[in-house]
Amino acid sequence: MKAIVYERTGDASVLQLVDRPVPEPGPGEVLVRVAVSGVNPTDWKARRQWPLPAGWQTPGQDGAGVVEAVGEGVDRALIGERVWLWEAAWQRPWGTAAEYTVVPVRQAVRLGDASFDLGAALGIPFLTAHRCLTAGEYMPDKLHAGALSDHVVLVQGGAGAVGNAAIQLARWADACVVTTVSSAEKAQLAAAAGASFVINYREQDVVEEVRKIAPDGVHTIVEVAAAHNAAVDAQLVRHGGAVCVYADDGGAEVTLPIRPLMVHNARWQFVLVYTEPKAAKAHAVNDVAAAAAQGGIRVGQEAGLPLHHYSLEATAAAHEAVEGGVVGKVLISTTDER
Repeated sequence: MKAIVYERTGDASVLQLVDRPVPEPGPGEVLVRVAVSGVNPTDWKARRQWPLPAGWQTPGQDGAGVVEAVGEGVDRALIGERVWLWEAAWQRPWGTAAEYTVVPVRQAVRLGDASFDLGAALGIPFLTAHRCLTAGEYMPDKLHAGALSDHVVLVQGGAGAVGNAAIQLARWADACVVTTVSSAEKAQLAAAAGASFVINYREQDVVEEVRKIAPDGVHTIVEVAAAHNAAVDAQLVRHGGAVCVYADDGGAEVTLPIRPLMVHNARWQFVLVYTEPKAAKAHAVNDVAAAAAQGGIRVGQEAGLPLHHYSLEATAAAHEAVEGGVVGKVLISTTDER
C-alpha cells in the first residue's frame, strides 16, 4: 500500500510517500481501506514535536473508509461497513494518511450513506465541540434534538473548524447560537453553519451585542483565543456558566477577574479531546454519529465549511495549508472513491 510516513520530527518536508505492507488487524482491531483522511492542526503540531515511540509515524487522526478485515474478537459482520475514524494516530503509528490503516474497533463508527468527506471531517473538530457544549455544570452530558432548547451558546471564532462544529452541533440540539468572526466573508460562513446571530468583533462591541440577545449572559462559551477574550468572556458568562477553552490561539496564559467569576460560580474548563474523560468521549462519539445520521452535520461551502482536497502525494501541501490557517476543512483523498 501507499502511505505517508515520517521518521523524524520537523516541517512538512519530513513527510514521505512510501510503500508499506498492508497491516494486519490485531485482536479487537479492524483494517480499514481509507478513502479520505482529514487534516487537523494537531497533525502538523504532532509532526513538529511529538515523540516517535515506533521510530516512524503515519499522520492523520481522522478519516473515513470501508472495513476490509477484522481481528480476533471482532464481529465479521463489520466487513464491508462504511465507517468514520477518530484518533487513529493517537499513541499509535498507524494514521489515516495511507491507503489502509488499523484501529481499535470502537474507533471505527458506522457512517451509513453519508459521504466519506463528511466522515473524515467528524473526529477531532466535532468531538472537541461536543465536549465544549457539555462540560458546563448546567449543560447536558448528551446532545440530541431539544437538549439545548433553553440555552444560549457563544462560539468565539465561528468560521474555524471547531467553531463550525460547535455551531452545527448546538443548533442541532436547538440552542440559540451567537458567534464572533473577524470579517464579512467569515460572517457568511458562520451564518451558513446555522448561527442565530453573527457579530464582527472588529466592527462591533461583543459584550454590548451579546447582552442585547442574552441579558443574563450565556450558558457556555466555546473559546479558541482565551488570552484575547478572557475579559469579554468574564462579562458574558452567566451564573453557573462555563468558558470551555480548546486552543491557545494568540497567547498561552490567561488573566481572570476572580471576584466577578466567584459571584457567578463560573467555570473555566480546559478541553483536549485526547485526554477527556472516557464517559464524555463515549457520549460524544454516539451523539456526533447520531447528528450525522440525522442530517444535523454538513460539510462544504453551503455548511460554512469549505472543503480543500489534496491527493495522498500532496500530503505535505495539505499540512502546510492547515498550518498556514486556511479557512475550511483540508481533506486528503487516498483513493478515487470519495
